[in-house]
Amino acid sequence: MTCEDDHAGAEPASAPSPLPSGVAQLLSALFYGTCSFLIVLVNKALLTTYSFPSPIVLGIGQMAATIMILYVSKLNKIIHFPDFDKKIIVKLFPLPLFYVGNHISGLSSTSKLSLPMFTVLRKFTIPLTLLLETIILGKQYSLNIIVSVFAIILGAFIAAGSDLAFNLEGYIFVFLNDIFTAANGVYTKQKMDPKELGKYGVLFYNASFMIIPTLIFSISTGDLQQATEFNQWKNVLFIIQFLLSCFLGMAGGLRYSFLTLSSQLKPKQPVDEENIPSDLKS
Repeated sequence: MTCEDDHAGAEPASAPSPLPSGVAQLLSALFYGTCSFLIVLVNKALLTTYSFPSPIVLGIGQMAATIMILYVSKLNKIIHFPDFDKKIIVKLFPLPLFYVGNHISGLSSTSKLSLPMFTVLRKFTIPLTLLLETIILGKQYSLNIIVSVFAIILGAFIAAGSDLAFNLEGYIFVFLNDIFTAANGVYTKQKMDPKELGKYGVLFYNASFMIIPTLIFSISTGDLQQATEFNQWKNVLFIIQFLLSCFLGMAGGLRYSFLTLSSQLKPKQPVDEENIPSDLKS
């Protein structure tokens, strides 16, 4: 055996070294933050700058994009979730209601409030999540966490009090959004086994079950007609932003990036998105 053979036997070919943990976490956090900011910015531009009349129709577009992307990904074996079964409806309920409520109230509040105020009032998701987890899941939190939450609430009240453009309708929508977000996260933890539907299955079936009722609602209220008669459909820039909102609405990039970050923070514990606190998702 030659020296080269000895060397080859002693030192097997090494795989390409991954990014340092700190760099990977930083890139994941940066991507997540960018996508989070971008989707709020695009939605705000559509609903305020262009004065698009229907947050509900925009929500329907986001649901349709979610269904299409996830189904095509499933067909191409990029992702996996179970085929439809009647038991899925029972397992999911009432999550689809929380999903559509979260969707529509979030878009409606974005159209009514300034971005800084919307961001501040969304912080109420955190105490609501803690409260629901205490009541429903029986969790207990330390005094440090409770004090931190009260500090967040105080800051939110101070910011709301300094908002000269008080919009009661916008505040109602954003607080409904907080409630739906917290309830969705807590009930997902309570009802869903991550090994059954998985994060993609929950997202796909929530959108699939609610897109038709939401469409019927938009037709009955005249919302769809207002959207189809909107005068900016020939504006290429508007269409690009509308499509961008629909695809970002699926939050595939957001979910994947945050899942990656969570996995890197706890590399020995596999992380599924159902176990991620809903206040961090928002």
